[in-house]
Amino acid sequence: MTAPYLRGTGSIRASADKAAVRDAIGRAAERTGADFTYLFNQAKSESGLDPYAKASTSSAGGLYQFIDQSWLGVLKQHGGTHGYGWAADAISWSGGRWRVAPAAREAVFALRNDPQASALMAGEFAQDNADGLRAALGREPSAGDLYFAHFLGLAGARKFLKAAQDNPDAPAAAMFPREAAVNRTIFYTRSGTARSLDEVYRLMARKVETPGGGSAMERPVRMAALEGATDVAMTATPLTASLSDAVRLVDVPASTARPAGDMPDTMLALAGRTGGVNVLKPSPQFATLAYLLVASPFDRDEGTRGDI
Repeated sequence: MTAPYLRGTGSIRASADKAAVRDAIGRAAERTGADFTYLFNQAKSESGLDPYAKASTSSAGGLYQFIDQSWLGVLKQHGGTHGYGWAADAISWSGGRWRVAPAAREAVFALRNDPQASALMAGEFAQDNADGLRAALGREPSAGDLYFAHFLGLAGARKFLKAAQDNPDAPAAAMFPREAAVNRTIFYTRSGTARSLDEVYRLMARKVETPGGGSAMERPVRMAALEGATDVAMTATPLTASLSDAVRLVDVPASTARPAGDMPDTMLALAGRTGGVNVLKPSPQFATLAYLLVASPFDRDEGTRGDI
C-alpha cells in the first residue's frame, strides 16, 4: 500500500499534521513506558505517519496498521486504562475470535484512525510483546524483534525468530505463506526471488533503525516498567515533573542511544535537574523530552510507505 503525503500548497498542513502525530506518540510513550523512538520509527514505517493509511491487501489500518483482530484484542485488554472503557466493554471473545457489538463497531474502529488512541495501543502492544519475547528469548528484545511481534503477532514472532536462528537461509515464505501472500515486497525481491528468514529479518529491522544509532537487530529497546498503578497523569509537565515513585527503570541498553556527546547535559539543563537522574534510561515523564531531542532527524518527507 502507498500512503502519499500532502505536497505543494498543502505542505504547511502536512507539517502540522506530522507534528500532531509526533505529539500523540510522545504522550503515548509517557503513559505506557514504551520507547518513543521505536514507536515513532514504527509509525513512520507502517503508515508514513498517516493516521488514515489503509492497506489494500488486508484489514490493516491506521497509524500502526493494526489488523482488525489485533486492534480489538489490544483495545479489549488495555482500552479501559486509557479512557476507552466503553470500547473495551463492547468487545468480546466468541467463536475463536474477537467480536464487537454492532452498535459500537464504527466508533471502535474509528479509534484506530485516532493518533492518540492508536499510539497508546501500540505502546501497550509493544510492552506486552516485550514481556513475551523476553521470556521466550531469554534476553531483552531488540527493536527488530518487537517489530516482528507487531508484524506477525507474538506467537508468529517466536516461531520466526527461532527458525531464523536455527536455519537462517530457509525461505521465509515457505514458513509464512499467508503473510507472504499479502506482503510480497517483504518476502520476495523485485525479481520474484523468495527472501530467506535472515534476509526478511534484516529488511524488517531496518525499518525501525535509528539513523546513526546502530542496528535495530542488536540494540535492546529500553522500556520503563510501571510498578503498581500505570495511570501516569497526562497533565504532568515532563520537563519539570520529578520522577514518580511508581516508575522503575529497567536496566537495559538503550535501543536508540546516540554517540557520546552533550545530549545528557542538554537533557539535564532542560529538565532543570542536576543529579539523581540517569538520562540515558528515561522514565515515562522524560519521554516527551527525549522525543523533542530526537524528532528533527526524522522529519524528512519520504513520500511513501512500504507494503506492510
